[in-house]
Amino acid sequence: MSARPENAVALVTGASKGIGSAIAKALAADGWAVAVNYRSDEAGANAVVEAIEAEGGTAKSIHADVTNGDAKALLKQVEEALGGPVLALVNNAGVARDNIALQLTDEDWDVVIGTNLSPAFRLTRDSLRSMIKARYGRVINIASVVGPRANAGQSNYAAAKAGLIGMTKTIAAEVARRGVTVNAVAPGFIATDMTAELATDEIVKAIPARRQGTPEEVAAAVRFLASDDAGYVTGTTLYVDGGMSA
Repeated sequence: MSARPENAVALVTGASKGIGSAIAKALAADGWAVAVNYRSDEAGANAVVEAIEAEGGTAKSIHADVTNGDAKALLKQVEEALGGPVLALVNNAGVARDNIALQLTDEDWDVVIGTNLSPAFRLTRDSLRSMIKARYGRVINIASVVGPRANAGQSNYAAAKAGLIGMTKTIAAEVARRGVTVNAVAPGFIATDMTAELATDEIVKAIPARRQGTPEEVAAAVRFLASDDAGYVTGTTLYVDGGMSA
């Protein structure tokens, strides 16, 4: 079992708000230097950085569109900004374009897969070299309870999230001997901008806990999986869903 190197950096994609913002703050509180990635919400990302620095942490906002396919450039940008290799990667960036399959367009499918799944693979693949060299690494993919269970109107989103879970298991097995863990966190119905317009009262009735989760509760799970204490946890999916997957 190895300890986190002193110059280790964490990269959280889609971290300007919601779950990503909470994850960035939680990792910073655990001593990581954090790259707060954003595509369009510069003000939100800067606010996250300011909140981290106000608590004595280290963070930089990093502008990059993870869908452009250039994972190496983003990882290099982060390393130059924070002075160390990305040894914790949280693939959080995601979008939803919901509709029943009969009415789902090719664009709706491609955008969701191209944002929620493909960038996670590229960033994971291209960050593994530094992690293996350091004999320490943490990859955490933000999946969803929708991945393993049906949710009408989200075939594209479910496919992407189920793909993340399958990818997590496979890559975890490939690198387990190198001191690198790969896990997923699958949130349920979490109070974010993405869920704000949904019929909350009706959805909550189907949740055993009878409430929405918070971004901070998801971030706590990520914080554990990124820690030294989780060195023997790999290839698993941790559900933060109030019992929806039970």
